[in-house]
Amino acid sequence: MSHTVITIARQYGSGGKTVGKMLAEDLGIHFYDREIIRLASDESGISEQLFGAADETPKSGILGRIAQKIYTGEVLPPDSDDFASTDNLFNYQAKIIKQIAEEESCVIIGRCADFVLKDFDNVISVFVHGPFDFCLKEAMKKFSKTEDEMRRFIQKKDKYRGDYYKYHTGQEWYDARNYDLCLDSSKLGFEGCVEAIKAYAKVRGLSLGGQDIL
Repeated sequence: MSHTVITIARQYGSGGKTVGKMLAEDLGIHFYDREIIRLASDESGISEQLFGAADETPKSGILGRIAQKIYTGEVLPPDSDDFASTDNLFNYQAKIIKQIAEEESCVIIGRCADFVLKDFDNVISVFVHGPFDFCLKEAMKKFSKTEDEMRRFIQKKDKYRGDYYKYHTGQEWYDARNYDLCLDSSKLGFEGCVEAIKAYAKVRGLSLGGQDIL
């Protein structure tokens, strides 16, 4: 393929989303986050609100306590009793992610995109992380919470992301073996993370936006 997709998983407060936006802007390619929900809703006919609720609301760790539903690539038909289930909502988002990966260079945030696209040769999977105190400091810049409230919030968000990832992939979200690159944003800075991803793409001989990375 003449294009490359970068997937970014990230600890809360590590700036992974910021890195993704900066990279997409630098390369002149699309950045996908919640847009995938809208596209999945259009594709399936299922309410966008249902996708949003499943995407945003941790069920108090429930994903970590029930049997995994590892994604295998199928979507359920409209006549299925589970058509609007959490599992099928994920399946439709995964379908959109695959369609995008086949068509264009882009950056995709979260949603287990690294696992969904694991068989694609044109993908760079990235995990952005940082020490807890760094993530706490960055998160405090954006929200008016006390330090204790933000600590609990970050822990809850990261637990949900880990449970969500394991439920749909059967793997550990924070396992470095799941990614091509694991970047500590506290050491590299956001711009440094962008440059590290571009450098890795160059070593791989990949291209973004239809042009070689220089």
